[in-house]
Amino acid sequence: MKKYKILMALMGLEIGGAETHVVELSKELKKQGYDIIVASNGGVYEKELAEAGIRHYHVPLNQRNVLKMARSYFILKKIIKKEKVDIVHSHARIPSFVCGLLKERMKNSFTFVTSAHWVFYTGMGLKYISNWGQKVIAVSDDIREYLMENYKVRYEDIFVTINGIDTEKFSPETDGAKVRAEFGLQAEEPTLVYVSRMDESRALVARQLIAIAPKLAQAIPGLRMLIVGGGDVFDELLAESKRVNVQIGRECITMTGGRTDINELVAVADVFVGVSRAALEAMAAEKPVIVAGNEGYIGLFGEDKLELAQENNFCCRGCELSNENLLYRDVVHTFNDLTDEQRQKMGAYGREVIFQYYSVTKMAGDCVCAYNAAWKESHEKQYNVVMSGYYGFNNTGDEAIMLSMHKNIQQMGENYHITVLSNKPKETKEKYGIEAVYRFGFMDVFRAIHRCDVLLSGGGSLLQDSTSTRSLMYYLSITAAAKLMRKKVMLYANGIGPVSGKRNRRLVKQVVNKADLITLREENSYEELLSMGVNPKKCFVTADPVFTMDGVSEEKTQEILREEGIPTDKPMVVVSVRNWKDMDKFIGQFAELCDIIVEKYQRNIVFLSMQMPHDVTVSEKVRKKMKQNAYILKSSYSPYEVMGIISQADFILSMRLHTLIFAARQRVPLIGFIYDPKIEYYLEKLDMPSGGKLKEFDKEKTLALVEDVIQNKESYVAKLAQKEKELEKMAHKNERYLEKLLERRKK
Repeated sequence: MKKYKILMALMGLEIGGAETHVVELSKELKKQGYDIIVASNGGVYEKELAEAGIRHYHVPLNQRNVLKMARSYFILKKIIKKEKVDIVHSHARIPSFVCGLLKERMKNSFTFVTSAHWVFYTGMGLKYISNWGQKVIAVSDDIREYLMENYKVRYEDIFVTINGIDTEKFSPETDGAKVRAEFGLQAEEPTLVYVSRMDESRALVARQLIAIAPKLAQAIPGLRMLIVGGGDVFDELLAESKRVNVQIGRECITMTGGRTDINELVAVADVFVGVSRAALEAMAAEKPVIVAGNEGYIGLFGEDKLELAQENNFCCRGCELSNENLLYRDVVHTFNDLTDEQRQKMGAYGREVIFQYYSVTKMAGDCVCAYNAAWKESHEKQYNVVMSGYYGFNNTGDEAIMLSMHKNIQQMGENYHITVLSNKPKETKEKYGIEAVYRFGFMDVFRAIHRCDVLLSGGGSLLQDSTSTRSLMYYLSITAAAKLMRKKVMLYANGIGPVSGKRNRRLVKQVVNKADLITLREENSYEELLSMGVNPKKCFVTADPVFTMDGVSEEKTQEILREEGIPTDKPMVVVSVRNWKDMDKFIGQFAELCDIIVEKYQRNIVFLSMQMPHDVTVSEKVRKKMKQNAYILKSSYSPYEVMGIISQADFILSMRLHTLIFAARQRVPLIGFIYDPKIEYYLEKLDMPSGGKLKEFDKEKTLALVEDVIQNKESYVAKLAQKEKELEKMAHKNERYLEKLLERRKK
């Protein structure tokens, strides 16, 4: 692995959470063999960096002043050239803005990474001058959400890390004797330590502690409070603390000002109050911690607060606001109600959390992952792919297509970057971690296609007018827009038709002939395109990408069935029905079929919905007609979970194409019912029995098929094993065709 030369650029090195983060990160990376240099306006941590063998350059990156920013630009440019820097890692808005300009002007001579330690004000145009680099490291999941929502940073370009803590420096073994001597603290005196920057935007809890000090001093005899940190409201708070000390009649509050010996100050605490990095450092030192800050209040940290604290990286964003009553309650409770043993146990749990989740080694490892990804992006050809399909409509089949395509393309290399056009982009990102934009957002779609190297339309039956002409026009317009922008277009594993309207057929021919490459998931789609006059030299038959997808584990599937109340005392028959025209007669007869399967063959009927909530409605209609008991899975499940459920079935009865494909993939025998030619095609391709067309449904004939499937299950499974293997191989040809198309573009 390449050991980069890394320039850390930040505003300054005075006391603060972000500054400490950079110092600890730099020291750890240095220890791991990376060459680290730091550029900032300087401060108290320069000495610590020098002791670690890390050089520091003075650069005035601490002010939003045009002249100073211009000076910083030229100083950094000289440093980058002189030091032959591989990676610039900036840690605040001003350094990132200046380094971003350098990245553009120096012809990409370095790789650019940023860190987001906090959320920034986005008004007055500041949002538009923020530069987040090639990759950005966010210190919490909620900051990742903030970056995506406010700055449209791609999900895949954000690496979430933690505030890594040096557990040797912050340890229960750290000696606080110097601090005790300096401030006249006696070992028997109950001591509270609070650490934060004393700036207006950070000092709320310091103000509250000073305000409640008289009450605390009464409730906790002999209490001493050390309030640690300097900043723009320090003098004001110092004056107020002196006034309160006079009121109490002794020195209860000690304002230390800015310090670098935070570990020794934490060591004297019986109870610690603070947020973010300061709270984590106190936890590493095995101190009971009350998590409170300007952003909100979590309270006394324990196992019950871990999930909440981790959600916002111990910064309290989104929590109830801190107030004097909450602070008083928890401080008094921790000192007076908890025994020494309980406080020690609480502190030991905190240190355990640090070792498990917040080591400085893990933080450095997260950053190296971001460096590697950004470095590869700078030194390898990158491909931006846009996928257009029926995504974000709660249709399990189409979501499975999306996931399968995404997985297969990602496996082609880390240099493939995929954006999906989704009806619910936020849900697509949250559920699957896939970059998505709103499919009907004109500017979002325009930007995505403008940036891309290739548009993939598919898979699934997108080009058809049986449901509506409007959807056909949508997919054709997306393809046409991409060609107008001179982008490569591939119809990816499409199912074509039926397209009935003469005008629609002409439009399909005109637009599809402009595509660079067409893969089709079945032969009859190939024939349908040729009948419209599409160039056959562009068309190749492959298979549905879902033949490459796998399901969740058997253990997870059994958990789902238990939660849904599905008994496992009998074999399960999974039924998948959908709404279609003139179904009343079919529903009645199909219900009778299901009754016989339950009564005669001792199976449990379980209805599975492939599109919520529509399939549930049809399933309810069938179940109401049944005399025997049956079950409906009413929760919404991911395609992986659906495939897991199908894997546990004895056999499948389905109208839905992708239920059949899921079953084939899991080698579960199936009987299909035809409402569309694509069902008939796949039943023939898989050599599986057909229950016939809906209007021609014959209950007795289908019962005979059920009997044969039950009696000869092994032969059906063996047949599916062979067919599924062939179709998986055919499905993977889609990626090979895409690769060749992009290689043509590169040439």
